Amino acid sequence: MREVASNPNVYARNTGCAFVAHTSGADPKTRKQALRDDRAGWTAAERAKIANHTENGSWELIDRSSVPAGRSLVRLIWVYKKKRNGSLKARLCVQGCAPIPGVDFEQTFCATMRATSLRTLASLAARRGLSMRRWDFVAAYLQGELEPGEVVYCLPPPGYETIGAD
Repeated sequence: MREVASNPNVYARNTGCAFVAHTSGADPKTRKQALRDDRAGWTAAERAKIANHTENGSWELIDRSSVPAGRSLVRLIWVYKKKRNGSLKARLCVQGCAPIPGVDFEQTFCATMRATSLRTLASLAARRGLSMRRWDFVAAYLQGELEPGEVVYCLPPPGYETIGAD
């Protein structure tokens, strides 16, 4: 590949194909780094995510002594992303190496569209002269339901260890 001189983020092959890598600066890798870079902005993004979880009833605060014997408390981590439009997004994620299969969960699922399905829809839209739109559902993943009797025990999000203390 050779770099295109007009834009350092665009690389092209001899075939004429190109792709653009949008870089808006490095996203913070840790909460400490995020708070050092833009405390007010990242804290607001975290609070928005906490509010989404609270509004959707994603969790119920319990005392640690209520966790059944043999069950682990799953750690949560913050993942930070600065969007192309400059907005800040904080996602609350389960630390991937912490849950134990068969103990903390039985199955995993991620609702995403297959590329072939997207191509089929785009083809149908083009054939019928329709336009396509893209939606970003805020906290869409919070709408899922756990199986009856399924419970995930988590530690409070980093920086919010006192949720429910007041």
